[in-house]
Amino acid sequence: MNKTLLPLLIALTGIAAAQTKPIPVKVVVIAMFERGEDTGDVPGEYQLWVEREHLDQVIPMPAGYRHVRMNRDGVLGMVTGVGTAKAAASVMALGLDPRFDFSKTYWLVAGIGGGDPADVSLGSAVWAEHVIDGDLAYEVDARDVPKDWTTGMIPLRKEMPYQQPVRTELEGEMYTLNLPFVDWAYRLTKSASLADTEQIRRSRARFEGFPNAQKPPFVAKGDTISGSTFWHGTRMDAWANDWVRYFTAGKGNYMISAMEDTGTMQALTFLKNAGRADLNRVLVLRTVSNYDREAPGSTPAESLKGLVGGAYSAYMPSLDAAQIVGSKVVHYLLDHWAECETAVPH
Repeated sequence: MNKTLLPLLIALTGIAAAQTKPIPVKVVVIAMFERGEDTGDVPGEYQLWVEREHLDQVIPMPAGYRHVRMNRDGVLGMVTGVGTAKAAASVMALGLDPRFDFSKTYWLVAGIGGGDPADVSLGSAVWAEHVIDGDLAYEVDARDVPKDWTTGMIPLRKEMPYQQPVRTELEGEMYTLNLPFVDWAYRLTKSASLADTEQIRRSRARFEGFPNAQKPPFVAKGDTISGSTFWHGTRMDAWANDWVRYFTAGKGNYMISAMEDTGTMQALTFLKNAGRADLNRVLVLRTVSNYDREAPGSTPAESLKGLVGGAYSAYMPSLDAAQIVGSKVVHYLLDHWAECETAVPH
């Protein structure tokens, strides 16, 4: 070989190796929807993260719902699309992408949802301890429900609602997060200042008899139900509470609904099996954009009509709360990366 070509070949080999080396990702922020562009218009769950965390590098993601973005600090943001199917597919596409190194990555779901007025107020933030699936079940039409049943929803492999014992080998009906990590995130953020607007105050005032619903926004720990059906109303809220109590053996407390989180958790579980994700590093944060049931004196249909098109009474404050509360965790992880890279806070 010509000796004058050897240094050039070595240099080119080094450049190629550098270009193919996976990008280390410290934190993935998972949003579920964006209304328009990533910046500069009416925001969805993604835009405040893009603008405030300077997620300026756009990276195409043809196999996912939308492109992803990164900043210089190792934070990657993504949008999954609405519903469990899109969420599972998009998170799986990202997690298997060889361009990224997720070996030390923390995963933060940050989105909005409908809160139970028995537990939370508009604009509040809930760190999930359990994520329960509201779709995986048997169901009979409400008009055919036996008189001694409270619901037509029946757990898989059971003959009636809430039949005991709860199956130990579940098929995605429940995901339990790393509870010490969740508790750490809650303690870190529980004093966060959340917006309390005049519109929020007027809306929550309608929920007489619900002390927690009438409080200013606050941070809590609880459980979420995830499903691709946007349900609403007092009876559905009662079902959600019973469904969570059933699958958590009475330990859980349903606080907020969502539409994607079990899809995300299923994808992350498969990625864990492939050595591409660490479930101990996953957090789910949901903030209350609306109540999941009608106010006293109204009907579920009337209440739902007011929500069609995303006209939630705490829409902007809930988006703000998700970013404010979630970013406290993100920045702690970044600022203490020397420790958090190898040890999960607890």
